Amino acid sequence: MAQNKRAMPRPLNIETLQAISTMVAQKRSVGAVLNSIVGHLVEQLDLALARVWLVRPGDICTVCPMREECPNRAKCLHLVASAHQQREPDSGDEWHRSDGFYRRLPLGVRRIGRIGKSGESLHLSDTVEDEEWVARNNWLRKEGVRSFVGHPLVFDGENLGVLAVFSRAALNDQEFTWLRAFADHAAVAIANARAFEEIEELRHRIELENAYLRDAVASEGSFGDVVGQSPQIKAILEQAQLVAPTDAAVLLLGESGTGKELIAREIHRLSKRNDGPLIRVNCAAIPRDLYESEFFGHTKGAFSGAISDRAGRFEAADGGTLLLDEVGEIPLDLQSKLLRVLQEGTFERVGDERPRHADVRIIAATNRNLEAEVHAGNFRQDLYFRLNVFPINIPPLRERTDDIPVLADHLLGAICRKLKRPVPRLTEANVNSLQSYGWPGNVREMQNVIERAVIVDHGNTLSFDLPMSARNTEAMVESNQATGPPPKQIMTDLQLRQLERENLLVALQHTQWKLYGPDGAAALLGVNPTTLASRLKKFGLQRHPNN
Repeated sequence: MAQNKRAMPRPLNIETLQAISTMVAQKRSVGAVLNSIVGHLVEQLDLALARVWLVRPGDICTVCPMREECPNRAKCLHLVASAHQQREPDSGDEWHRSDGFYRRLPLGVRRIGRIGKSGESLHLSDTVEDEEWVARNNWLRKEGVRSFVGHPLVFDGENLGVLAVFSRAALNDQEFTWLRAFADHAAVAIANARAFEEIEELRHRIELENAYLRDAVASEGSFGDVVGQSPQIKAILEQAQLVAPTDAAVLLLGESGTGKELIAREIHRLSKRNDGPLIRVNCAAIPRDLYESEFFGHTKGAFSGAISDRAGRFEAADGGTLLLDEVGEIPLDLQSKLLRVLQEGTFERVGDERPRHADVRIIAATNRNLEAEVHAGNFRQDLYFRLNVFPINIPPLRERTDDIPVLADHLLGAICRKLKRPVPRLTEANVNSLQSYGWPGNVREMQNVIERAVIVDHGNTLSFDLPMSARNTEAMVESNQATGPPPKQIMTDLQLRQLERENLLVALQHTQWKLYGPDGAAALLGVNPTTLASRLKKFGLQRHPNN
């Protein structure tokens, strides 16, 4: 931070340092605290240079100018704040630059590095004669620097870094002691700012997690738990129990509405991460321009509309499970960024270069054939292999009709509790009609059909308004020895009408022309009695004395 106008310096005394400490303590972000420390010291005192280094992990080790002197690349001192007052016009020297030779200092190396490692302060009253300072240039003489003071920034027994002051005035022992007290206050301010930032980030994360969980509850309709007794469901639950204790990626495959999210919740519940969040992201519902922001978050001002910092789904799921629903919908050019996070566990928010880490278990779900998508060039093969560690296939409802009675009973009870309605009786005719339908929308469609029936029901029985399934139509035609087109052949409107008429006749004969009641034709067909009467009139069907 360069100072263009030289402020009238104040004498270095305890009152001036206390005033600076008060101004520093009012800042809430780490960056603001650091700039306030060095800026106010330089502005209000006759200092050539004030700097703060903080202990952080090594990051530029391969290109660092001091890499040859570095004994340990795990941690080093990072130059995070620098302010100066120039006496001479800028000659191009890098002595005041924050990105210069000393932007990283190995712990234990040179004067400041030794302060950072030992935690011991250093006072030099005649820097010009110290060869270690003038090894690279003569800026000390040019700027008239006479004294150096370096203090560790210690908080709660931990050395956070180093405060370094280069003064044009000779500093005595009392001023050295005052600066030590100021360094202690500065360390507290830095620690407090870090805590404020962590609390604020945690608050944003909790708010985001709650929003995601509210969305998940709303989309789930509060009908949790895996329900079923078929061999297929039992096999799926056995697979879930096997993979849940591990951190292996799981790929859930199946048609839309088969309950992939419920299986993901069961895996999370049985895992060692069950105390952490389960965050779901619908990859098909995210606008293309917002994928990175949704996944990784963004900083304030990163793009139009980014009015504040925001954590992404990976941060919200830290310590838990991230469900990538409809993962096959992720654009091809963005799949590489997702792959990098899955491989390295690190990412950056949009508009931020600081790497972040998230400990996340991945469960992906799709109704697409991802292997075919890979061959078609629509999905990255390496990402597919990364997700397909433990695949689980969830069969459609039409292939596990044994589950329909218990599933319908479970959904009926949950729906009636939600709507605050008494639970009507689920008759054998109801079950038969549900089992005879093909359920292209699977469990989600069944939930909607039952909820609709409960809403329109005014008695103690239900009537399901279901389209005629291909399977039911085929059975009815065969029982009447009717001829029809072969499967998958296009049917004319006349043929469809004939099939519907034959289906009605079979239902009427089965119930001996009883239209109403739980064992009537309307219940067997899953339609309202008034709807059945209308269809009989349309086809001119009426009971004759011999029927």
